[in-house]
Amino acid sequence: MTTVKNMQKRRRKRVGVEPLIFHAINFTFLFLLCAAMIYPILNTVAISFNDGLDAVRGGIGIWPREFTVENYRTVFNMHTIPRAFQVSVARTVVNVVLNILFTSMLAFAISRSDFVFRKPITLIAVLTMYFNAGLIPNFILIQSLGLMNTFAVYWVPSLISAFNLILIRTYMRGVPESLVESARLDGAGDFRIYWQVIMPLCKPTLATVALFVAVGAWNDWWVNFLYVQRPDLQVLQRELMRLMEMAAAGQQAQAAVQAGMGNVVTPLVLRSTITVVAAVPILLVYPFLQKYFVQGVQLGGVKE
Repeated sequence: MTTVKNMQKRRRKRVGVEPLIFHAINFTFLFLLCAAMIYPILNTVAISFNDGLDAVRGGIGIWPREFTVENYRTVFNMHTIPRAFQVSVARTVVNVVLNILFTSMLAFAISRSDFVFRKPITLIAVLTMYFNAGLIPNFILIQSLGLMNTFAVYWVPSLISAFNLILIRTYMRGVPESLVESARLDGAGDFRIYWQVIMPLCKPTLATVALFVAVGAWNDWWVNFLYVQRPDLQVLQRELMRLMEMAAAGQQAQAAVQAGMGNVVTPLVLRSTITVVAAVPILLVYPFLQKYFVQGVQLGGVKE
């Protein structure tokens, strides 16, 4: 009897110790992972608020050594940055609105079981996710369409996204068919059903897709690099890329900008400042879409 009691005590002790060890290791790992991701962000913010010449010395952690706001004042006073910021905002808004509109309309069509061409269209859309013509055919296509050096090159090729199409279609197929049938009995046509019945029910997945499209459009500089040479159509990320190339080439002395109060703004602090300016809009938008984003990734949750 004593042996059984001792075994039970050892088992209870082991059961009590193992979760403690697991939680300790788990907490330590997640803390280090979180610190590794947050530190570069805080370091970039600290450099952006630090004096330019002092930042060249290095050794700045998560807090500026010589605080100044002249870097941001210089960035917003540069004639290329405000214009590039406006182009990036306009491009992102147009991409989100048109991509959501055209992709959701096509997704609604192929989600209906009575649409004859739903399978061929879905197959073609999926094939585009696996096969690409390549850079040179894409360049020739953009050139032949007359999209070179135009604002349209930022949004016309991305009117419909295959991945977003499959995502929205999957969600729409989970909408109860009885709602569609009820709307038809009330005399609603296809477009009215799409706009007044399906779209309001698809807010979570549309918000998720909108976030994907916005982040992709805002961070993209490759389209600008390939197809746009006009100075008035440069995006913010391309200007950031130019500063990174400048810093990599070691042109700090030639590129240093004399700001007010004797402050010198070097490419290092300019790069950090523009990085913060470029990241803030997306960081401000995400909290408003987070609720819909969490719901949108849980596709297939609606049952008839």
